[in-house]
Amino acid sequence: MISVLFAVLTAISNGSASVLQRRAASTVPDSHALRLSLIGHLLRKPVWLAGIGLVMVAAVCQAVALATGPIAVVQPIFVIELPITLLIASYVFRSALPRTAWYGVAAVTGGLALGLGSAAPTGGSQTVDGVSWIPALIVTAAFEALLITAARRTRHNTRAALLALAAACAYAVTAALLKDAVARIEDGAGFGTFFSSWQLYATAVAGIGALFLLQNALQAGSLVASQPMLTLGDALISITYGVTLFGESVRTGWWLIPELVAVALITVGCVELARSPLASGTNPPKPRTH
Repeated sequence: MISVLFAVLTAISNGSASVLQRRAASTVPDSHALRLSLIGHLLRKPVWLAGIGLVMVAAVCQAVALATGPIAVVQPIFVIELPITLLIASYVFRSALPRTAWYGVAAVTGGLALGLGSAAPTGGSQTVDGVSWIPALIVTAAFEALLITAARRTRHNTRAALLALAAACAYAVTAALLKDAVARIEDGAGFGTFFSSWQLYATAVAGIGALFLLQNALQAGSLVASQPMLTLGDALISITYGVTLFGESVRTGWWLIPELVAVALITVGCVELARSPLASGTNPPKPRTH
């Protein structure tokens, strides 16, 4: 229950941060795309800095969640970050969500429940053998390079989708590295081993890379293009890391049918929710007066 609670808190913080970051990144000219100047431009925007503050809160909550639960359980819960964010935004802006948005909320939450119930992730170790990280990081780097190369040859929503998937992969490997690093405290090694472990510093590098890719994805196109790839990519790739690195198990066989239905529900729900002006970090249109 602790891991689920902190995973939900992480989703709330990350979802709110994405909206604030999208609002800031959408104002950056295309000439800054995939350049460090993009971050320099964003650093001058208070809205973006507020989003970064929420990212830090999310990082702490995520560390607690990963320390107390399997990565294949914790990371998929983050698919609810967009529905939660829209509910918060509708309250802040005093604007009721349209019926279609409520359908999206139901699709995402229902898909998450169906997916976790069908996959039933269990077991696994808390740490990863150091040698096992070598092929995992090589494959991850190759996948990231492929996505970024493809993104540089495209524009607008296609680029946003590819970069969002690259960011999702980076966030997933960040979570895996963080879980491995935090577990060393629980093993009795103490904070000395934690701060001297290479996984901790690799987490920081991967996290910064993920943040950079996300800003470029948000700047390149609409939230409808980036959010589903980010949300589903993070969940599915994290499950892959959980199974291959931590030895966690998920149900297969005929269970794949409801699992695929769950993925479809989450995809449809994310697309519908991402169309909302609230998801783009903009005020909803004012009601007309007569």
